[in-house]
Amino acid sequence: MLRWLWRQLTSMRTALFLLLLLAVAAVPGSIFPQRSIDAGRVATYLEQHKTVGPLLDKLSMFDVFGSPWFAAIYLLLLVSLVGCVLPRCAIHLKALRSPLPRVPKRIERLPATAERDVPAASGDVVAAARETLRRKGYRVRVDDPVDGTQAIVAEGGRLRETGNLIFHLCLLVLVLAVAADHLMGWRGDVIVPEGSDPFVSAVGSYNTLDLGPWVRTSDIKPWSITVDHLDVTFEKDVAKSSPQYGQPRDFVASVTTSPTPNGKQTKRTLEVNDAVKLDGTSVYLLGNGYAPMITVKSPAGKVLYHQETPFLPQDNGYRSVGAIKVPAASPKQLGFYGFFLPTAEFSNTQGPISTYAGLSNPELVIGAYQGTLFPSSLPQSVYSLDTQKMTQVMDGNKPWNAVVRPGQTVKLPDGTTISMAKTVPRWAGLSARYDPGKGTALTAALLGLAGLIMSMTLRRRRIFVKIRTGGADDTDTASTLISAGALAKGEDPRLQVALDALLDGVERRLGTTPTSQAGPAR
Repeated sequence: MLRWLWRQLTSMRTALFLLLLLAVAAVPGSIFPQRSIDAGRVATYLEQHKTVGPLLDKLSMFDVFGSPWFAAIYLLLLVSLVGCVLPRCAIHLKALRSPLPRVPKRIERLPATAERDVPAASGDVVAAARETLRRKGYRVRVDDPVDGTQAIVAEGGRLRETGNLIFHLCLLVLVLAVAADHLMGWRGDVIVPEGSDPFVSAVGSYNTLDLGPWVRTSDIKPWSITVDHLDVTFEKDVAKSSPQYGQPRDFVASVTTSPTPNGKQTKRTLEVNDAVKLDGTSVYLLGNGYAPMITVKSPAGKVLYHQETPFLPQDNGYRSVGAIKVPAASPKQLGFYGFFLPTAEFSNTQGPISTYAGLSNPELVIGAYQGTLFPSSLPQSVYSLDTQKMTQVMDGNKPWNAVVRPGQTVKLPDGTTISMAKTVPRWAGLSARYDPGKGTALTAALLGLAGLIMSMTLRRRRIFVKIRTGGADDTDTASTLISAGALAKGEDPRLQVALDALLDGVERRLGTTPTSQAGPAR
C-alpha cells in the first residue's frame, strides 16, 4: 500500500494536479484582506462581518499563505516533483549512454520508408549519408558491411527529453526559490518627506513591516537613505477636459545613501522600477504626494504637534486625504481630518477640488474631532481618523471647519490653533525588499522556458539506412540502392517528410538529381 501511494504521489499527473490545486488555493488570498499586508483591513472586515468573519478566520482565510493547509499543498507538490523528476533524470542519463539499436531486418514495416537508386559508389553513398545525418544533429553509427549491405543507424531529438527534464527541474527550483523568499525575505514600506532627517533601516522605523518566518530582527541591516529632492513632472500639454491632464509623467528622487548610519554617503538617483541596492536590500520608489508641515498649539501656546503630515492623492489633480492626530491635547485628544488641495477650486457639485497636481493654489480644508484617538489596540491608517469615540468640534450650532493656506494660522473655538508652513514639501513612498530567491527564480524561469521550447519543438526520431550495391564491387556505380526507414517516439506527422528530406540531402551531396521513391507511411 505504501509503495502504491508513493507511486501515485510521484506521478506527473499528481504533480500537475497539485500545481493546479496550489493556484486555486491562492485565490482566497486575493479575495480576502491578509494580515501580513494590511492588518487594519482585516480588523475592519471582522467588525463588519461578525458572523462569517470568525469562521473565515478559523479557516485561515486572512493568512492564506501562512496557513497549514496551504503549506501542506506546497510540501506535497515539492515531494511529488522531487519523486517524479529525479528518477526520470537517472533513467535519461542511462539512456544517453546506451548504444544505438541494430537495424531491423524488415525496414519496410517501419512507419515511414523510402528508397532511392543513385548512380554512385556505395562508399560515397555511405559517406554522404553519414555526413548529412550528422549535419542534421543525429548521432550516427555505421555498421560493418554484411553480404554487400552497409547499415547506418542514426538517432536524433534526444534533447527533447532533456528539455522536458530541464523544465521540470527548473519548476522545482522555482518553487524552492519562492519558498526561500517567503521564509527568509522581508518587506518594509515607509513614507519619507523630502529634506527630512535620514531614514535608518530598523524594525521600528518602517510604517509597515512584513518579516518572513525565519527572519530575525537582527537580520535587518541599518543602512540609511535621505530624500534630498523629489522632482515630479505632470502632464500639462493637453486640454484640461482630457483624462490625461495632470497625470504624473515621471517622478525621480535625488537621494543620499549610506551602507551604515555613519558610513560613507553617496549621491544617487531613485526612479520608478529602478531600485537602489543597499547591503543586499532593494529600495524602490513607489509613490509620492504632499506632506505639509502642520503645527498645532494649545490655547496657552504650547506646541502639541509639529511635523510633516503626509496626505494620500486620490485623483489626477492630487486631491489628497489625510488626518492629523494630536494625542498630546488635553483634556481630550484632538484629531483633524480633511483634504489637501494643490490647486484649490470650489465645485458646486463636488465641493472643494484640485484642478491640477502642481502647487498653484494650495489649501488645506479640515474639520476637527475631540475624544479618544485610539479606541482599541487595532492598527490604524495614517490617512484616516477613527471617530468611534470622538465628537465633532462645533462652532456654535454648526460643525467647525476651516481653510488653511501656506503661512496661515486658524483658531478653534477653544483657542487651539493650527497652522501650515509657507513651503509644502513632498513625500516619497519607499519600499525596501529583501528577496534572497529572486535571482534564482529568474534564472530558473528562463532556463525552464528554454527547456519547454526544446521539449515542444524537437522530435525524437530513429533512422535506419541500408545501402546495397548491385555491381560486382564498389566501383560499379550503376545501381547503388538506398533503403531507409524512420521511427518516432510518439506521434510525428512529419516523419515521412523528414525521411524524404534526408535522402534528398544525400543525393544533393552526391551531385545527383533527387528522385523520390517514398514508401507509404503507416
